[in-house]
Amino acid sequence: MLKVGLTGGIGAGKSEVSRRLVERGAVLIDADRIAREVVAPGTPGLAAVAEAFGEEVLAPDGSLDRPKLGSIVFADPEKLALLNSIVHPLVGVRSRELENAAGDDSVVVHDVPLLAENGLARLYDLVVVVDASPETQLDRLVRLRGMTEEDARARMAAQATREKRREIADVVIDNDVPLEDLARRVDEVWAGLVRRVCAESEKSPRKSSQESPQE
Repeated sequence: MLKVGLTGGIGAGKSEVSRRLVERGAVLIDADRIAREVVAPGTPGLAAVAEAFGEEVLAPDGSLDRPKLGSIVFADPEKLALLNSIVHPLVGVRSRELENAAGDDSVVVHDVPLLAENGLARLYDLVVVVDASPETQLDRLVRLRGMTEEDARARMAAQATREKRREIADVVIDNDVPLEDLARRVDEVWAGLVRRVCAESEKSPRKSSQESPQE
């Protein structure tokens, strides 16, 4: 198994890259999607969030009122850290469950938006960064997602810098390009990932059965 950490700044096109990798055979573990699952109605995660932040973060139907919670935590670093201390361990447990269910010869892609911010590069065999210029990011957020320029710039500023993400990258996918060029680059990257997992599979029979992977 090859564990790949996939990240990129907001608006860089990480979701498009992950979609294309899945089309080619990758097993995708989406941290954002799991983060929503672990605080779904009736879960211990949602109960813990409500206990920490009060019943006002719950919608009338009992689900998490994300805009309300966001207005609380993004204005207060300590409260954001508290939320992360609740959600991140739950996401980690579920991610490991999904990873363990994948085949030994799988390329498992962990889509992690805050990989650089949270210092998670060491958890993966390699890190793929989807990179785009700030100008491209801003244009996509405003034109395609309907954000105001002020909101888009604030969200970009809250993330790691472009340079910090590139520092942890083993592979960079440039997404300041047309879709057909992106598709070719994803094909190149996928071929490299497959070669690597095949090479690891060939070596694994010679390893001692007492050895176990370390994270």
